Amino acid sequence: MPETLWVLLAGVVAGGLNAVGGGGTFVALPALVAAGVSPVTANASTTIALVPGAVAGAWVYRRELAPAGGVSTRTLTGVSVLGGGLGAGLLLALPAASFDAAVPWLLAFATVLLAVGRRVASAVGAALDRPVGMGPRSVLAAQFVLAVYGGYFGGAVGIMMLALWGIGLGLDAAAGNPMRIVQVGAIYLSASALFLAASDALDAPLLLGALLTGALAGGFGGAHLARRIPSRVLRGIVLTTAATMTVLYFLRG
Repeated sequence: MPETLWVLLAGVVAGGLNAVGGGGTFVALPALVAAGVSPVTANASTTIALVPGAVAGAWVYRRELAPAGGVSTRTLTGVSVLGGGLGAGLLLALPAASFDAAVPWLLAFATVLLAVGRRVASAVGAALDRPVGMGPRSVLAAQFVLAVYGGYFGGAVGIMMLALWGIGLGLDAAAGNPMRIVQVGAIYLSASALFLAASDALDAPLLLGALLTGALAGGFGGAHLARRIPSRVLRGIVLTTAATMTVLYFLRG
């Protein structure tokens, strides 16, 4: 019971973080591992638990979508679905020890992206003084790679999308955010379908249910809280959480 309660609380925090700017993986994944779930299964369970919030967000923003680089929303979403499924398949097919060893580095990589990703994208865009000018094929190829990463791990994948579209297409972050939410939802949904069918996530239904319930509650509350807290404070919360969990994982390793 204490483990289930701990995971429930972690789900609340994870759902809240995702609602206010991302970073839920940094809480949910370590909480499940601490509860005795293997890292691969914990990663699959985290993706499954965060799907409802991602899909709900995609539905809310469905009328605000704009094509990215001449690529229709339907085509880009299809590529995200395929890539997310492939990434999930790689997670399940590759040796678990490989993922165990990679987790601290994946967390560190995602933390750095959270910290400086937007600034780097802005600096590169300012230096070029124009978008790189990616064509539809380049956009789709890059999106497929990001989707594979999202299905395999997913940390900060939304930040990568906004950075890519900003540098390659000159797409403003605010304008690209609805598309980002939809594509992250597509990646998570595709990966979760495979995880539910082929992973061990359902072997611990109480923990998965607790994480899912907490994430839904946290997402609902976080959406309201985000309107009252300054953006700098929200970003500081996400980055502090990400950095703390990354350090703890390296110490654990």
